[in-house]
Amino acid sequence: MSAHLLLVGGEDHDLRIPFMLAMRERGFRITGAGTGDPAPFRSAGLDYRAFSFDRFINPAADLSAVRSLRRLFVDLKPQIVHSFDTKPNLLVPLAARSIRGLPVVRTINGLGWLFSSRRLLPMVLRPVYCGVHRQAARTTGMTVFQNRIDRGFFERHGMLGQGGSRVIPGSGVDLDQFRQRLSDGPSPKDLRRELGLGDAEVVITVTRMTRQKGIHTLLKAAAQVNRLRPSTRFLLVGPWQTEGAEAIGPEEIAKHAPYVIATGKRQDVPALLHMADVFAFPTEYREGVPRVLLEAALARLPIVTTDMPGCSDVVQDGSSGRLVPPRDPARLADAILASLNDRDRARAMADRAAQIVSDEFGLTRNVAMYASAYRELLDRGAR
Repeated sequence: MSAHLLLVGGEDHDLRIPFMLAMRERGFRITGAGTGDPAPFRSAGLDYRAFSFDRFINPAADLSAVRSLRRLFVDLKPQIVHSFDTKPNLLVPLAARSIRGLPVVRTINGLGWLFSSRRLLPMVLRPVYCGVHRQAARTTGMTVFQNRIDRGFFERHGMLGQGGSRVIPGSGVDLDQFRQRLSDGPSPKDLRRELGLGDAEVVITVTRMTRQKGIHTLLKAAAQVNRLRPSTRFLLVGPWQTEGAEAIGPEEIAKHAPYVIATGKRQDVPALLHMADVFAFPTEYREGVPRVLLEAALARLPIVTTDMPGCSDVVQDGSSGRLVPPRDPARLADAILASLNDRDRARAMADRAAQIVSDEFGLTRNVAMYASAYRELLDRGAR
């Protein structure tokens, strides 16, 4: 009988459907659990269980989520539970404490808001977060990191426990699926007509519209670029409605019209990337390895991003893109302008980034590494 694998994530858990299908092809029985829309899972023929948690600080909601997860574990009886994202990586090990012999894998895909923000509240909460992670580590069979910097951080703060760890780069991009989505999407001409871009140079970002993702910095940089290159347009793709107090809403973005255009969340991201001239990702987060950075590289789009964990795993400054300090709109604007001014060099760097992603971050390699980790856990439990 095939091992039953339960994968637990948040609202964008559907992005892992290609990973789940690939694991199913390797003989695992797959169930997904998350807070997002179940329809994509049903369309893919995957079992999916909905549960809820609050992404922000809410102890009562966290306790309720732990109870829901525990009931889910008892009902499904999986051989392995694998969590992704900040909150599930805490809630899942805590929920598994009372279930003897249930191996937990957690993937640390970035350290997020608590270790990115300079505000007082997250700084106060950091020791609490580390303490809860030490508790979670006691019932974690293996911790997977998307980059070595995060693993070093967990080691220094005693948050690994006895379960061991390994680095598996990124989330695994399905290269064939990305190319197919690119082929099936609207043409650059149609997108430019729809968005009113004409023949303008386009700088695109795809992310949640929050301060931690650097949107405030990007807007300042856009104003500087606009003064020197007024025909350039900045396209902001992603939601703001779910981001709470840290959201950059339409009113703030509208102050930068007409050179900044916010589209909200879109389903044709590969085509948008293919249409643009530069990809700007000014995150202030400690990222895992941002999936959209990998997709921008596959679209052979010149990349400007911040020198943050995860981003620097994909972009080597001056070789496969340009790195700038976070929270520095002047340096961000200069790097964007350099990419627009020297198209030949920008294109060469974009080609190198595409090769790096194809070689190191593809889904096939990612799945093989995770399958090996799962088998190790199962073998360990059988002894």
